[in-house]
Formats: sequence, structure tokens, C-alpha cells
Amino acid sequence: MPHAFKSPYYIHLMTLALIWIVLAQGQNLTQGFVGYVSIAQAGFMGIGAYISTLLTMNFGVSVWTTLVIAPLLTGVMAVVAGYPSLRVKGHYFSIVTLAYNMVIFIVLMTFRALTGGEAGIPDVPRPSELTLFGHVFSFEGRSNLNYYALALSAAVLATVFCALVLHSRAGRVMLAIRQNEDLAEAMGVMTSRYKLFAFVMSSILAGLAGTLYAHYIGFLNPEPFGVDQSLNIILAVILGGSGTLTGPIVGAVSVTFLPEILRFADSFRLITYGLILVVATIFLPKGLVPLVASLWRWSRTSRPIASHNKPASKA
Repeated sequence: MPHAFKSPYYIHLMTLALIWIVLAQGQNLTQGFVGYVSIAQAGFMGIGAYISTLLTMNFGVSVWTTLVIAPLLTGVMAVVAGYPSLRVKGHYFSIVTLAYNMVIFIVLMTFRALTGGEAGIPDVPRPSELTLFGHVFSFEGRSNLNYYALALSAAVLATVFCALVLHSRAGRVMLAIRQNEDLAEAMGVMTSRYKLFAFVMSSILAGLAGTLYAHYIGFLNPEPFGVDQSLNIILAVILGGSGTLTGPIVGAVSVTFLPEILRFADSFRLITYGLILVVATIFLPKGLVPLVASLWRWSRTSRPIASHNKPASKA
């Protein structure tokens, strides 16, 4: 894609879309596989972003190291938050995670001595140069193709990880919880373990996305990690197709590019964007990917079947 769209602006948007794919795949673990809607994904993204930034700028830790440490520490915090919150079910879980996101956002805004508050933290460093197969890869610059490749690698790894989970025993149990949690418990499954596993893995992917975002943008403040961002992540999963592997990819790209495509609407841009999302949610409840898949299956089954009967040959 960078060779087809060479504009730095589009490369910048594609890099952001790839970071959003990591976020959406994590959200899909809880929302699509388990059936529990978390409204704290942006908050955990902010935790990963600030942990990575503070370790890099205050303690001199390499960005490459924080790409591993920050998501893991985010996962540890998710264990602490998820263990009590997953004792509630349904909409109550969403309300609890909403409270978590609000608390995280308030802490990031008010703890100015550490986070810089609303003023933020400027000059967040990029990863250092990387040497592979005799080639030196630099990550400096706003629309850097090497950073695009880094974000693409993270998106691919997140998608592969979710695919492995989906096709494992844990994935089958998670889908069973989504269908009927009481029945799964009656069959002897400790559903709390699998729900906590999905919540923690989702938070780890959010922490990875936050780390990539912070070191790509170069400036960090709490604004991108509020509740509205978490709702956008939920919408991305719904728009693409909840419970599918390709749905979060389509949804993440859509919510990244759609507001930019609608810039011609000027002051009505956000209203138009909101209306499109509302209409898509109402008329495409299963998302774009399941719709396209069903249309493809319908077109395949509706084709006329050619007759294989041949006239008998004369002796």
C-alpha cells in the first residue's frame, strides 16, 4: 500500500489504522469471543503509552524493551482490575469497565508531576536504529515507512494470536460462554478463568497499541485515552463484524479513514460520521464482514448448475 499511496499523509493514516487494528483485535477478544463489552480499552491503551514513555524518558530504557515491558505491565494491572469486575455479568460488567476508564483518565489528567496533565509530554523518542541483514533501518520522521512496517508487524502478530486463541480449546470455551454462560458453568467449565484470560490478553494488546502510538506521534497527553475513544473501538468491532478475525481489521480501517474522507463536509463532518455509524449499527447488526460473506455464499449457491448429462454415443 505505501507504494500505491505515496503521500506522507496517507502513510500516516495507514500507520494509525494498523495501530487501531491491534486495539480492535484486543477488544474483539472480550466483545466478540466472550460476549462481554469492555469500555476500558482506551484506558489500558493509555496505561501502556505512559508506562513506555516514562520508562524511556525518565529511566533511559530502550524503546524496543518497552515494547515488551509496557504491554506486560498493562496486563498485570488488568489482572488486578479484572478479577473483581468479572464477578458481575452482562451490562454491569460494561458499567464497571466504564468506571475504570474514567478513573484512568482522571489520574492521567490530575497527576501532573508524572504525566504532565493536559499539557502532556513532548518529544517522546522514536525507536533507535535497527540493523537487520546488514541494512540499517531508521524510524525518524512523521510518515516513516519503517515505522509503518513495525505497526504492520504488530497488527499481523495480534491477528495471528487471536486466530490461534480462536482455534484453541480456550477459544471454544470462550465462544461457549458467549452463547450460554450458565450452560457452560453447568458443564463444569470455570468460566471466570477464561473471561479473565480474554480480558488480560485484550489489555496487553491495548498496551502494545498505546506504546506504538506514543512513540509514533511523539507527543502524549490524556485526550486520546478517554471514554469516547473506547466507544470508537467498540464501534470499530461492531462495524467490521464482532466475533470474526477480519472484522476488526475492516472496522479499524473504517474508523480511521472515514472521518478524513468526510472532511469535505467541513463542520458537518462529525455529524455525518456519527449518522453513518448509527445507520450501520442498525441495519448491519452483524457487521460488514458477515454481510459480505453471506452475499458471497448466496451468489455461489444461486448460480445455475450446469447439466453433466451427455447424449449417449452411438455404438
